[in-house]
Parts: sequence; C-alpha cells; structure tokens
Amino acid sequence: MHEIYTLASGVLVWIALIVFVGGTLWQLTRMALTARKKDAAIYHYFSFYYALRSILHWIIPFASKSMRDRPVMTLVAFIFHICLIITPIFLAAHVILIAESWGIGWAYLPNAAADIMTILVILGCIFFLARRIVKNDVRYLSTPGDYVLLLVVAAPFITGLWAYNQWYGFEVAGIIHMLSGELMLICLPFTRLFHMALFPFTRGYAGSETGSVRRARDW
Repeated sequence: MHEIYTLASGVLVWIALIVFVGGTLWQLTRMALTARKKDAAIYHYFSFYYALRSILHWIIPFASKSMRDRPVMTLVAFIFHICLIITPIFLAAHVILIAESWGIGWAYLPNAAADIMTILVILGCIFFLARRIVKNDVRYLSTPGDYVLLLVVAAPFITGLWAYNQWYGFEVAGIIHMLSGELMLICLPFTRLFHMALFPFTRGYAGSETGSVRRARDW
C-alpha cells in the first residue's frame, strides 16, 4: 500500500502533468495547422471583436436562445463546469500540498463550500448519465467512451469526498483519488473533455464567421 501511495503521489503526478501540458500544446498546435491547411480563409475573416462578443454571450447563463430553450440543461451545465474547474484548483488540501511541494500558494475555498461543490459535480455526472440513458436522441449519439468519461470525471470527486470524510477504507479511497485525478489529467487533451479548452477557439471561430461574413449573431 505504501509503495502504491508513493508512486501515485510522486512520479505519476509528474507523468500526468507532462502528458496534460504536452497533449494540450500538441492539440492546439495541430488544430491551428489543420485550420490553416483546410480553411485558410479563417485567418482572414477572424475578428477579435466578433469572437469576444460571441464568447461573452455564451458564458453568460441564458444569454443565448438555445440556453433559454433548455433551462434545466443550461443551469446544470453551468453549475457543473464551474464546480468542476474551481473545486480542484481552490481545494484547501490541494493548495496546501502545492505550497509544501513548490513553495507557491493561493487562497482556497472553505471546506464546507468545497464539499458542496464536490457533491454538485457528482450530481451533475448523475444527471448527464441519466440524460444519455433517457433521451433517445442523446442515447443514439452516445458511445461507450462517453459513459467511461463520466466515470473518469466523477471518480476523483467521489473518492476525494470519501477520503476527506475518512469513511471506511478511506486510505484506499485516497490512493484511488490520486490515481483517478491523474487519469483525468491524462485524458483531458485526448477526449471530449478537451472541449473546455477548445471553447474559446471554437466559439471565436463561430462568432467571427457569423459576424464578419454573414453579418448575423450566433446566439
């Protein structure tokens, strides 16, 4: 057990970070080169004004018609993504570990707030799973990998909550928490999870095309 903990808290952390950073840079570079090769005109009509206008409208809840048409999905999606990003970055235990390891730190969430946000992420995963099962159109488009990704996302939060509250077997849960978090980092650049990083670019592209070329709005 101690050997697995040492491995999970040591070399595997570095491997996960290297793969995450390297994979992210590779994907962004590949996307830029592919866009230049397949649609060189994008760089000519790209507009920071229309791109920013589109991005701002799509990061404000209910600012677009499609969001207003699906209020429950919109509310769950916003809460889920906010908690998914903020919780691991500002979790007290994570901030303290980083400060002890690298000598840098920042403000962190109160434990009660982190617990609530962790539970919201877990509930969000359950909602998206139920949606894939219940809605015929979503189920038709879903692949086995989509269900696996939900588990990959949920696992670090479930085991983190388990280990923090020191429920039965929390030592094992703590190790699984580290391993699942590292797996999630590795998966981020190479799966649909990468849509969070691509959002500013895809939204900027759509906003530039509709604004500069079609003289219309994309929301």
